[in-house]
Amino acid sequence: MRRVIGLCLVGLGTFLIVMAVVLPTFIVSQVVKFPLNEFETATLVANNATYFNASTLSERSPVTLQATYTIKGDGPAGTSSTAVWNEFSYVYDITNHSSVQVQSRRMAFDRKTAQLVQCCGESVDGKPAVQTGVLGYVFPMGAKKQTYDLFDITLGKPVPFVYTGTTTVEGVHANVYTNNVPPTKIGTVSVPGSLVNSTASSVTAPEYYSNHVTYDVDPQTGALIDVNEHEAQVLYNPTTNQPALTLINADLVMTPASVHKVIGLDTSGRNELTLLQLILPIVLGVVGVIALVVGFLMVRQPREDVEAGPTTPAPERAAVPEDPTRANLVPGLGEEHKEATAGSASEAKTEPAPVAEHAQTTAEAEQAEAQAADAEEAE
Repeated sequence: MRRVIGLCLVGLGTFLIVMAVVLPTFIVSQVVKFPLNEFETATLVANNATYFNASTLSERSPVTLQATYTIKGDGPAGTSSTAVWNEFSYVYDITNHSSVQVQSRRMAFDRKTAQLVQCCGESVDGKPAVQTGVLGYVFPMGAKKQTYDLFDITLGKPVPFVYTGTTTVEGVHANVYTNNVPPTKIGTVSVPGSLVNSTASSVTAPEYYSNHVTYDVDPQTGALIDVNEHEAQVLYNPTTNQPALTLINADLVMTPASVHKVIGLDTSGRNELTLLQLILPIVLGVVGVIALVVGFLMVRQPREDVEAGPTTPAPERAAVPEDPTRANLVPGLGEEHKEATAGSASEAKTEPAPVAEHAQTTAEAEQAEAQAADAEEAE
């Protein structure tokens, strides 16, 4: 039974050690993925912002703008390897209590690498759009200190986000990635000439877009934990090629409440990753080594006992009781016989004789007495 238990412990220890190695290297990479049914909101605010109000055909400045981003996962459209998320953004003029901008986006991406894929009706503002690069709302888990290409919905193509250093957000270590889009022409707009300082009644004005974005990313989870985005869209005078009308200019910063909320969600995810990648492997490894050593010792112990041999001495023959009559017949026999009898008697006390040998000894004693009696009669 001891050997069986030992073998079981050896098997269990080996299994736990293997799991300690496989869990962080293979199982975690297969199990830990971005969720299908994501639901999250974040709020950014810009003070001293400027935008063009279409109803009054004039710029409004300075105003406070609030941008709310909502992400909702389309679970049924996703698979074990691909997630589909819908994003809705709404910019609101807090100062004048009016809507400024509404945008929507549908994207599909790899649940491990956050790379955008084409599969499930991806679109921007309801129009089909081929999106490539990294998702942007999340970075790959285990984000590295390198440049990542993120899809810019205004340009309709990926732009580089360059690793520029590290920072700390509410105690969480983060990688900093920045993107700088210089003023880039993205189209033309027909407007009254007076809006762009032109004497013509109507002009086709070029529209330029620029953006400077800073993302603070938890490298372990890939989550954005802080965002700063300074976006500008401007119409140029087609004659002078100079900025003439600001469509929007806002330096949006994530609110402290949103940062705190995101940090809470990120901490929960980071704790789960730490449990799977570090704590459980260590515990499994230690327990596995202990079980293996104990099992090995239990398996070897019986063999050592056998090699040591038996420790109980074998029983010896009981001594024959002394016959005083017979001892007197032969000179010197009495002394030697007494010594032999005394030695046998002391050994017999320490180790009882078997029943069969005792019976034989008794028979021999009776025979000796009979021979002694015959000898006396003969004399």
